[in-house]
Amino acid sequence: MTEAAAPRARPDFAHRPMLVFWEVTRACQLACKHCRASATSSALPGELSGAEGRDLIDQVAGFGHPYPILVLTGGDCLLRPDLFDLVGHARELGLPVALSPSVTPSLTPQMIERMVSSSVTAVSISLDGALAPTHDWLRGVPGHFERTIEAIGALAAAGLTVQVNTTVMRANLDELADIAELISRAAAHIWEVFFLVQVGRGVASDAISPAEHEDVCHFLYDASQYGLIVRTVEAPFFRRVVAWRRAGQPAPAGDLYLEMSGKLETLMGPATGRPRAQTASTRDGKGILFVAHDGEVNPAGFLPLPLGNVRDEPIAAIYRDHPLLRRIRAADFTGRCGVCEYADLCGGSRARAFAASGDPLGEDPACPYVPAGWSESAADGAD
Repeated sequence: MTEAAAPRARPDFAHRPMLVFWEVTRACQLACKHCRASATSSALPGELSGAEGRDLIDQVAGFGHPYPILVLTGGDCLLRPDLFDLVGHARELGLPVALSPSVTPSLTPQMIERMVSSSVTAVSISLDGALAPTHDWLRGVPGHFERTIEAIGALAAAGLTVQVNTTVMRANLDELADIAELISRAAAHIWEVFFLVQVGRGVASDAISPAEHEDVCHFLYDASQYGLIVRTVEAPFFRRVVAWRRAGQPAPAGDLYLEMSGKLETLMGPATGRPRAQTASTRDGKGILFVAHDGEVNPAGFLPLPLGNVRDEPIAAIYRDHPLLRRIRAADFTGRCGVCEYADLCGGSRARAFAASGDPLGEDPACPYVPAGWSESAADGAD
């Protein structure tokens, strides 16, 4: 009789994040209509120097084991001249490193080989349509769709873990099932679905309704049964949906869900795999931290609230001690999020709450769920 394995320790998000995103540059050759960063054609003044970047990496390692994953993003991280010096420094310290490059002429076979030889953990590529007109229109570059599909295949063939990022918006809603089939066929490993927060150039994009958000989440649960790991960004209510479905609750009967789910089965056949929907209880400022090109620290890339600067204060002190982050991690919210039984598992998008009301602790307007205690709480507030 073998001894049972010890249960895995629950992540201590009060002391260390799971993911640290560092926007190594704002420079990018694309002009995506929904860009969080409003990226520019060249680097902005004030970008962290090479020495300051290595110091930041030392600070991230200072969180201790288990080390956060350091995600080098942008803009386009490949436009940072010392990118692989920074990767090498992080890997020497034992930090796992992921890259989020843009698909441009810089993403050559030689560049992919350098990623492999530098022991990059994973690479994420954005694909926002299953058809060239949709993707190319959003990315602002004709022919970009074909180059993106080729890049996904080349990265996977090189042995890298490939994550495909897709931002959900009105323009691509009816193509989500096709995107799932396409990236599965291209041998990607992870589908990370971003739910639009209207910041940067995304302010001009057309977000979907709360009911449609709910239908998309149920669809993504279905998609996770086809071999892809499925995660969401700025849609923590996906975890509530996953909890419901795992508990045996039925999927909704809404027209959008039925259309997407039916299309997915038509394209990929009946689902046979175990759901691979990831549900770590992170949110902006809880398990996640973002460092801008100039060293400013934000709770997340979509929540541009300055918490401090790594040039002046250690990143661990900012993460552990900032009053706003402490309240976010304590689920000290208002509105429906404040009384929701899923406040810790989900907690709503703090970025969307801020974009909608100016209050990062407010309720997430994209979530349609009404907690059992909400009407009672609302009535109390009206007295």
